[in-house]
Amino acid sequence: MPRISSLRSVASLALQVTVLLALVAAFFFRAPQVSGLSMSPQIAPGEFVLIDTLTYRFRAPQRGDIIAFRHDGDEPETFIKRVIGLGGDRVRIERGTVFVNGARLDESYVRYPDTRTFAEITVPAGDLYVLGDNRAQSDDSRFFGTIDRNRVIGRAVAAVWPLDRFGTL
Repeated sequence: MPRISSLRSVASLALQVTVLLALVAAFFFRAPQVSGLSMSPQIAPGEFVLIDTLTYRFRAPQRGDIIAFRHDGDEPETFIKRVIGLGGDRVRIERGTVFVNGARLDESYVRYPDTRTFAEITVPAGDLYVLGDNRAQSDDSRFFGTIDRNRVIGRAVAAVWPLDRFGTL
């Protein structure tokens, strides 16, 4: 008899854990479909990307994070870009090379560079300077300026669909 009771306990625990994980996923993750080429090839158009909406409640975004944020342009949209500069950082771009606080930024993830030059900007406290990985096809802080950290929805953590692109970012 103890074995049946033990199996019921394990099954009950498994069910509770499953329900808890489903609730956490429902409240703290989103999976929007990406449109546009600005993060190619890391994130391709048509992919569904898992956005963690919980992490930034406990820590601030960091340089190199891929974030989702609300962009209020002509039509409010959700953008996905990489954090390049944090509040207080000086960011300049010379012929496509990014410098943060005078140091060249190592950007091995950029496959499609943009060779233009952009004037130095000091990122205001509480703001972020963001760029797409596909610099030649990205609408980002070079054009619309820095973004207020309050517009950040969360951190892009994984590609979830299609399955052949499944994996962490």
